[in-house]
Amino acid sequence: MPLDKLVKTNSFHQNLDLYTQLKWIILARVVFAIVLIFSSLFFSTEDNLSILSQPFLSLYNMAALVLVLSILYIFWLNQKKCLLALAYFQTIADTFFVTGIIFVTGSFDSVFTFLYLLVIIYASMLLLQKGSFVMATVSSLEYGLLIELEYYRVITPFMGQYPISVTIDENQITYRIIITIAACFAVAILSGILSLQLKSARQDLKITQEHLKRVEKMAAMDEMISGIAHEIKNPLASLSGSIQLLKEDTKSGSYEDKLMQIILRETERLKQISNDIRLFAKPSKTNAGQVDMTQAVEDVVTLFLNTVKWKTRIQLLTKIEKDLFVTIDPVHLKQILWNIIKNAAESIEKKGKIIISLNSPRNKQIYLTIRDNGMGIDSVKAKHIFDPFYTTKPEGTGLGLSIIHRIIDTYEGMIDFESIPGKGTIFTIVFKNTPPFNGHITKSD
Repeated sequence: MPLDKLVKTNSFHQNLDLYTQLKWIILARVVFAIVLIFSSLFFSTEDNLSILSQPFLSLYNMAALVLVLSILYIFWLNQKKCLLALAYFQTIADTFFVTGIIFVTGSFDSVFTFLYLLVIIYASMLLLQKGSFVMATVSSLEYGLLIELEYYRVITPFMGQYPISVTIDENQITYRIIITIAACFAVAILSGILSLQLKSARQDLKITQEHLKRVEKMAAMDEMISGIAHEIKNPLASLSGSIQLLKEDTKSGSYEDKLMQIILRETERLKQISNDIRLFAKPSKTNAGQVDMTQAVEDVVTLFLNTVKWKTRIQLLTKIEKDLFVTIDPVHLKQILWNIIKNAAESIEKKGKIIISLNSPRNKQIYLTIRDNGMGIDSVKAKHIFDPFYTTKPEGTGLGLSIIHRIIDTYEGMIDFESIPGKGTIFTIVFKNTPPFNGHITKSD
């Protein structure tokens, strides 16, 4: 039975994106530290102060610590391990640096509280909405704690200023803390939403670009492949008919009879390949109608779970949104779903897991993702998996995924995949969401 809860899994290319983003953030942090050092030198000179006087000395020390940590971050980054932990560690550490800068530049009177907002913004880029809320919470706690500790004289103001409890009214302090907290969470909400939209837009753009590249590549083969299928069809029919006539005059079980059975079996196989070629070249939309995709996915899942070959060793999890409809031939939709789920199951050598997710986040497009934790596909094979007649299976024809790609494109959909050898593969299929007109729905079966 489908499970209500989808097991959380990271996108296969999340580490690669995070690696690139972290690299730029580390570079930006180094630039900031250098600017902080030179700006402190400039202002100390302008005010005829010693470059080793406070608060400049503290700012130099913090900038130097930032540079040292940046070197450590680079070593950690180059290991390409635990990048999510590195992202959280960096951003939380930066909030402490911001708090330190605020402390040495006047605490309540400091103009550098806006640096918290910068940390929250880039945290949303690295860690999406969850990360931005974590940084907003940490920043709010640090700032509120700093001001409260100074107000109650638990810590003394930097450079011996008067305690803020002497010079500033308690209501003003409360107001400032509330405004700062509100600003942090407002920025967290907005930057989190924008980062999710940006991530989604980038994913859609990638899927579109890769799909169009494959469509252009296949378009050059259409006419040739269609002609081959047509030329093969008639000779095969004549060959099959002739062998069947000869078989009638052959003694059952004889050597000749066995040879003719082999010929007939291989002839049927060639017929099937010919039909697949014709389907690849020109999928028909004659029987297309509005299909309840939710029901279609559930039907194929039920069929899969009742297949003896897989039901004992494959755990299948689903998260399916209701009332999603697509205009397609139901037979074609079942063929797409079964083919990809079957391929996912075949990629798992022993026991494994397949996760199916169906949703429409923007109510215009339907996203179907099928994940597995199988063998994965290496980069060389990944370039050709949609190519006609390319296969790594001894009994395969290499037309399965080619036909799936062609059918999806016929209905103005798109397909993309990501894979890491040894970890698994995720296929993403995108269809237009077409709610039924006047309640008319074509049954998926």
